[in-house]
Amino acid sequence: MSILWAAFLGLIQGLTEFLPVSSSGHLSLLQALFHMNSDHLLLFNIMLHLGTLGAVLIVFWKDWIQMILHPIKNKTLLLLFIASVPALAAKVLFSDQLDYLETSNTLLGVCFLFTGLLLMLTQWLSLRNVRLNQETHEVGVWHALVMGVMQTVGMLPSVSRSGSTIFGGVATKLDRETAAKFSFMMSLPAIIGSFLSEGYKGYKAGAFSQNGDLVAIVVGMVVAGVIGYLSIRFMLKIITKISLNWFALYVVIIGLLVIVLQIMGIITNPPQTADTVAKSLSGLL
Repeated sequence: MSILWAAFLGLIQGLTEFLPVSSSGHLSLLQALFHMNSDHLLLFNIMLHLGTLGAVLIVFWKDWIQMILHPIKNKTLLLLFIASVPALAAKVLFSDQLDYLETSNTLLGVCFLFTGLLLMLTQWLSLRNVRLNQETHEVGVWHALVMGVMQTVGMLPSVSRSGSTIFGGVATKLDRETAAKFSFMMSLPAIIGSFLSEGYKGYKAGAFSQNGDLVAIVVGMVVAGVIGYLSIRFMLKIITKISLNWFALYVVIIGLLVIVLQIMGIITNPPQTADTVAKSLSGLL
């Protein structure tokens, strides 16, 4: 892998992880278009998550310190735990199915369109809450639980995790800025979980013994971290000033483009072993 290509993928990861446009969807799309080897990219993907993890830690470092020093007085740690339970349960109960969906491009275009719908609904609900003076500015157990459930929806391919969780917050009457901040903080346990899960897969696959692209991997990780930091700052600054319909328009266009490319046979599913497909389908039946 070239350093330039690694930097480009790091930029995509850092940018789309926190903008409501789906980082996994964009990386899957690039992988499908350029026929990138997913096994070869396993270690690289792990390190990209480490880069975005660093971005979340740095942006909210004061909040993390307060949570650690005052775990009882500060309820955010408990709320983050509550918000993480639905996704953890989904991962335990539907691990094989989720792994299959992550490597399948069948729902790629449709899920981009679904993300667009969620963003349009979020914009409408936000304006409605303001008009009816129903907004709240403090995250409670109910908000955390609903946002956690929506985070499980964000586990589908090309469904934005940040977009779905912000929708969950706004749907429960949180203002957009508060919902966005909690959504980004929710990404810490989500990214750690993904890092550990992919790290275990990488260890079993022997990815950590492959160090030929070490410089490119480090460059991609650093770029993902820096761009991720800027993306979080950008979203927190403009979340109440810009219409989410612009992001919705973008992902709808991407979704329609993907569907056209799927119909033309340009985007297809990556090769899957019969055992993987059978195992995944057996769990669905």
